[in-house]
Formats: sequence, C-alpha cells, structure tokens
Amino acid sequence: MSDAGKTAPSPEPSDDGLPMPRRLWAVLGVLLGTFLGTLDTSIANVALPTIANDLGGTPAASVWVVNGYQLATAIALLPLASLGERIGARRLYLWGTLIFTIASLGCAVAPDLGWLVAARVMQGLGGACSSVVGGVLMQAIFPRRLIGRGIALFGLTVAISTALGPSVAAGILTFANWRWLFAVNLPIGVLALAVALAFLPASRTQHRRFDAPGALLNAAAIVLIVLGVDAIGSSMALGLATTAAGLALMAGLLFQQRNRPHPLVPLDLLRIPVFSLSFVTSILSYAAQTVAYVSLPFFLQHGLGYDAVRTGLLITPWPLVIVVVAPLSGYLSDRYPAGILSSIGMGCLAAGLLALALLPDAPSDLNIVWRMVLCGIGFGFFQTPNNRVILTAGPMNRAGAANGMMAQARLLGTTLGAAVVALGFSLMGDAATMPLLLAGAVFAAVGAVVSLSRLGLRAPARN
Repeated sequence: MSDAGKTAPSPEPSDDGLPMPRRLWAVLGVLLGTFLGTLDTSIANVALPTIANDLGGTPAASVWVVNGYQLATAIALLPLASLGERIGARRLYLWGTLIFTIASLGCAVAPDLGWLVAARVMQGLGGACSSVVGGVLMQAIFPRRLIGRGIALFGLTVAISTALGPSVAAGILTFANWRWLFAVNLPIGVLALAVALAFLPASRTQHRRFDAPGALLNAAAIVLIVLGVDAIGSSMALGLATTAAGLALMAGLLFQQRNRPHPLVPLDLLRIPVFSLSFVTSILSYAAQTVAYVSLPFFLQHGLGYDAVRTGLLITPWPLVIVVVAPLSGYLSDRYPAGILSSIGMGCLAAGLLALALLPDAPSDLNIVWRMVLCGIGFGFFQTPNNRVILTAGPMNRAGAANGMMAQARLLGTTLGAAVVALGFSLMGDAATMPLLLAGAVFAAVGAVVSLSRLGLRAPARN
C-alpha cells in the first residue's frame, strides 16, 4: 500500500492540514479504525462464557481471547511507533486496518479456541497500528491551531466505543451467535480502509534502523509484567517475582537504549521536561481510572447485590460524560495551557473518586450516578489537553514516537491500576473496594500536582 496510491492523490503533509471537505473524510477514515480497535478490546468479554462452551475450552483458557489481544497490542506499541517513522503513518495505518479486518474474518470462522486466540493476536497487532499513528495523522489532517479538536475526537471516539461495547455485544448475542461479534467488523473495516486510502495525506518518513534487540527486550519485559500483575491475585509470591523480573528486563532495555542513535524508547523526548511530566500525569490518570473500573463492579455486585445489567448501567455514565466533555475540552485546549485545564480535570477526578470511596452503606442509584458523572467530567477534561502536549512537545519528526509514548502511558497506567487492585483484593478481599478508591483518588490528586508543575514550561520549537 504505497503512499502514492492511484485511488486519490496524497499530497505531502503541511502545517495547514487538509482543506475542507477532504479533512472530514480523512478524519472519518482514522476514527473508523480507532472505533473498531477500541470496541474490540471489550466486546469479546461479554461472550467469553459462550465462546468457551461452544469451542470446548476451559474458562481459564478462554480468557486468552482477551489477553492475547491486549498482550499483542502492548508488545507492539513502541516497535510500531518506530516503524511508523520509517515507513510513514499513513502506510502503517493502512496495513494495520487491513490486518485487523482480515484477522476479524479469522475470528469469525475460527474452528477451535487456539485458532481464535491466534486471530485475536493478529487483531491486536492491527489495532496497535491505529493506536500509535492516529495522533500523527490528526496532526497532518488538522491545521496546527485546531490540533486540540482533532485529539478531542479521539477521546470522543474511544469514550463512545467503550460505552457501547457491552451493549453492542449483548445486542448481537440476542439475535446471533458469538461469531457475529467479529463478522460485523468486516464491512466497517473495508469502509475504513477505502476512505483512508482515498483521503489520508502522505506522511513524512525517516531513514532509521529498526532496533530488533530492543524490540525483543521490550516484548519480554511487557509479557512478564502483564503476566506478573495477572498472577498477583492468585499467587502473590509468583506474581511479584514475575513482575520484578519484567521490571528488571525493562531496566535492561533502558540501559541498552541509552547510546543508540535511533532508540526504540524515545529517551530524547523524555528529556523534555514538559513531555516527561505530561507522560507521568497520563500514567497516573489511567491508573486512577483503572482502579475504579476494576474494583467498582465487585462492590456493586458483591457488596450491594446488584446484577450485571444494573452494574453496567451505573458505571456507563462515566464514559458517556466523556463523550460530552471531550469536544469542549478540545476547544479549550487550543486556547488555554494544559497545565491549568488538565489539573482541573484531575482535581475533579480525585474528588469524584473520593466521593465514591465515601459512599453510604446503602446508596441510592442517584448517589452513585452523580459521583460517576463527576469522575467522567474530570477524566474527559484532563485527557485532551494532556494528550495535545504529549503529541506536540517534541520535534515534528518525532511525532510517531510521541504517539507511541501516549499509548504506552495508557498501558503503564492500566497495568499499575490493575496491579493495585489485585494486591488490594489479595490482602483485604471484598472489603478492599473503598480503600482502593481512596488509592485511585490519591493517584489523581498526585497527577493534578504533577500537571500543575508544567506551568511556565515551554516545549522546544518544532522543526
């Protein structure tokens, strides 16, 4: 899939972005792929018991339908960000969308669980492509003065697909078998591919050697960390040992990267204070959100005796509010410093989590919902300004690496949050939910302070 395809001209990217209405079509092409990738991270969860029964797999083995996708995505983020700088964001996005669509077909026709897991791994690799280059493409599509709005559309798309995931899965399973969860991706994937091929602009490329040893170290470290975090709940000693081994390999990766001319880990970006502070703030925000997303269902179902449907409805206001807040946040991020906007958002998130931790013993649905809404306002208000800084703080020729680090922050934050929840339930059982929510509030409060410390810092001039 060459950038010089015959379907439509692909002009070189410029600081003024694409003209209207081509800009709208290009945005549609990117957001369709983003929607598919995000939706598929959660849509399979609902059908796991049905899949296990139909394919004759155990519950433990069927979990790898989800884990295989997530691990593949996590392992691929940094290597794909580096690859995107070599071959161009447009080309990587097109290949990723193609791989994801073909893998969806593989999932739909899977004859056994092993086939399905392998196809899900391929889906994860395809989905990771849109994760690491989506922000780069938005910078090429939108004029610089409107980049915040483009980034806000990402938050909006992710929030909508996250909120719709369980409902879409339940709706499909009501009328068809689980294979249609993956088959519905085919027409959307083909449409995304056709629109992107026709309207996305060409991307800048760089001649840099791919760091294969670094990619292998990165993969081994992430596999051990993710497996270690997952094992903490069942065997704390094994989980902590595996996680420690992964962290040791991660330290080895950083040591291996320090003198390389084209490092897989963008150490040059991390040396920019406003970038590194934004990166840390993002990790803390996702850790806070994950603590709440993972622990609250246990409280609602085990503590209050609610069923899964009522639990889902009570948690849904959080991502739905992000849908409303994201466009406003994007508009404001083009006008006001991220240090102020993101700090306000993280403060709201901390207040919402603290309010959840202080819920009365028998709360009404309204008592829960307004707290969820406050958390959604906070996260939605924080995300776009912070992501805008991450994507624009470094040189333009490092936009791919910056996008990869933005996705990596999300991975690290969710992994940290999951580890905290696993440790909390291991130590305190069902009584851990309220202390865990307090821990989430602390993550968010610290993130607000880190975010505020960016005021007065300026990114280097882009070139």
